Amino acid sequence: MTRLRTGGVRAAVGAVLALALTGALAGCSSTGGKRAEDARKAAEAQGRAVVDTPRWTFAMVTHSGDGDTFWDIVQKGAKQAAAKDNINFLYAHSDEAQQQAQLIDSYVAKGVDGLIVTLAKPDAMKAAVEKAVKAGIPVITVNSGAEQSKAYGALTHIGQDETVAGEAVGEELDKRGKKKALCVLHEQGNVGHEQRCAGTKKTFDGELVNLYVDGTNMPDVKASIEAKLQSDKAVDAVVTLGAPFADAAVQAAESAGSKAEIDTFDLNAKVATSLQAGTLGFAVDQQPYLQGYEAVDLLWLHRYNANVLGGGKPVLTGPQVITKDDAAKLVEYAERGTR
Repeated sequence: MTRLRTGGVRAAVGAVLALALTGALAGCSSTGGKRAEDARKAAEAQGRAVVDTPRWTFAMVTHSGDGDTFWDIVQKGAKQAAAKDNINFLYAHSDEAQQQAQLIDSYVAKGVDGLIVTLAKPDAMKAAVEKAVKAGIPVITVNSGAEQSKAYGALTHIGQDETVAGEAVGEELDKRGKKKALCVLHEQGNVGHEQRCAGTKKTFDGELVNLYVDGTNMPDVKASIEAKLQSDKAVDAVVTLGAPFADAAVQAAESAGSKAEIDTFDLNAKVATSLQAGTLGFAVDQQPYLQGYEAVDLLWLHRYNANVLGGGKPVLTGPQVITKDDAAKLVEYAERGTR
């Protein structure tokens, strides 16, 4: 019988243990790696910062009034992009042009790393935007002021061409056989609103009448539309320039006993469900979530890699005409606040 030496036995046992330990460590390494990957994916899914880049501060200043759901969607897009890009995001707003300009000045004084601004009333914003640019702060304009953006020194403009959007509305009204429409302007002096109605008038074969209302007073909006519909039975379409005003127009038409179709610029959850129900005819979406998201993302790209999009032209996010047939697939997104 062959006898194993003691040293040989020990060597054999050691080899077996080493092999077992190696396998165990490999298993731990594999499990740990998987857990790390799962954690990374979970962070990305929640929009948390997963990038290893400088912590910059970007500020957005808009012409929004209080309670405007459109700007809630813009902010949501901006905040999610900021989380992804490791950005400290600040937001302020005022529907008073001088106050908006003062807010821009305050962020310039704080030395923010980037600015996103709207130019609904561009003349009042000119000095503040130019001051930011002179201070070396990159500026992107969104939503309104595409014509003035480049002249004021902004990197680019993100939004829809308001005249083109209005033209799309006029064409859609023609398709529906409308003959007389109201264009309801809820903020006097807003150049974008004027462009929307002018664009509609350009392509609409029927008659278009502008109706100015106080957008900060929703009961007044409803009463003004109702009075107009009662006094002019020929009106067969009402176009509002913001999603929150569409429902007031629907109520006004009902109170006035009018069969006028209610259509609107912009989309939110209420508009999406109303399109499905048939109480609204169509909506023109300019994708506000995309405006906020892309503005932050493009500022980050510029700071990080000196990138600029648009080639000197606006980056368009609309218009997109949404009808009852389209609304069903958008309700989910609208309800979560991204459309």
